[in-house]
Amino acid sequence: MSQLGEFAPKPTSAARTSLSRIMGPLDVNLLGTVHGGVIMKFVDEVAGAVAQRHSGGPAVTASMDEMAFLEPVHVGDLVHAHAQVNWTGRTSMEVGVRVLAEPWNEAGVPPTRVATAYLVFVAVDADGKPRPLPPVAPETDEDRRRFAEAEIRRTHRLARREAIVRSREGPGAPG
Repeated sequence: MSQLGEFAPKPTSAARTSLSRIMGPLDVNLLGTVHGGVIMKFVDEVAGAVAQRHSGGPAVTASMDEMAFLEPVHVGDLVHAHAQVNWTGRTSMEVGVRVLAEPWNEAGVPPTRVATAYLVFVAVDADGKPRPLPPVAPETDEDRRRFAEAEIRRTHRLARREAIVRSREGPGAPG
């Protein structure tokens, strides 16, 4: 029996997934680089695949906890998104995504990290209600670091939500 009493823990590597695509002319913004929204959708797709693979069924995006764009992406770049489950709770999980880009037409050029993101997913049943999911079992020192950092992000996310709720209940709050 696992800590949840329902599922055996799944190793981090079990659901790890990568997607790749070439960015085309329809992906650009007014500055001539790939639109951030295109990268965000790509990140959500790979993270969703990981979340559903880990949970063994449907999982929905609850929030994008953090997204950092580090370098621009250009038309013709081959973009790779690598994702894994960093942390799990009872029904929710954090999926981390690393996005790399390289020229589509040149072999041997080292990829450049262009973005990172952390998304929270909730496993859902057929009625769309949260359902339990297996705990993740970190396998490496890096996996354990990611797990610990995900717990920090969760603590901050919950504290921020609580502070906002409290501020809305204070003096002068709309009734």
